[in-house]
Amino acid sequence: MGFEADTYRTLAKPSEEILLKERKSKFYGHAYPIQSEEVVKPIIEMLRKQYANAGHVCYAWQLGIEQTTYRVSDDGEPNNSAGMPIYGQIKAFGLTNVLVTVTRVFGGTKLGVGGLIQAYKTAAQMALENSETLVKTLETSLRITFAYSDMEKVMRIVKKHGLGLVSQKMELDCEFEISCRKKMEEKVVQLFDALPSISIHRK
Repeated sequence: MGFEADTYRTLAKPSEEILLKERKSKFYGHAYPIQSEEVVKPIIEMLRKQYANAGHVCYAWQLGIEQTTYRVSDDGEPNNSAGMPIYGQIKAFGLTNVLVTVTRVFGGTKLGVGGLIQAYKTAAQMALENSETLVKTLETSLRITFAYSDMEKVMRIVKKHGLGLVSQKMELDCEFEISCRKKMEEKVVQLFDALPSISIHRK
């Protein structure tokens, strides 16, 4: 993909609808950024209501960065004629944490398996071309606990290395949850480990 090991490409926001017409059949393509599989079913149900005259709502999704999972659905179309061509476009665009749907309204003329594969592939491609993508950094979280008297040392490291402060508890002992780029994790752990009165834990 040509990215650094701790970055990945996904969608900035849901795409606008695209329409591909193929021998009177209409193929409506959409692409959505997703964070979990749970959101897929509600989106598909929403599309079934929106396109009440559609015969098929086919889709593919991929989740994960270091380890990916994916699923495809032909939704009644011939086996591998819809879901896999859609998934092929997710791979071609180098995306993850994404759902691509193609909703078909039948126009009366059969396209044959080859025609279907091409139509679903093209509609998915158009939906992704019509999407705004962005590169995100893979973050990791660490928990550090330290005495209040060490606050200055901790904040110096946080600022110097551009670490994110996710949460903080300030009592007799202080506890910070910090975030850093995945590839910096070892270095950050070593920096805090070098301070004897500070303990750091991986989440």
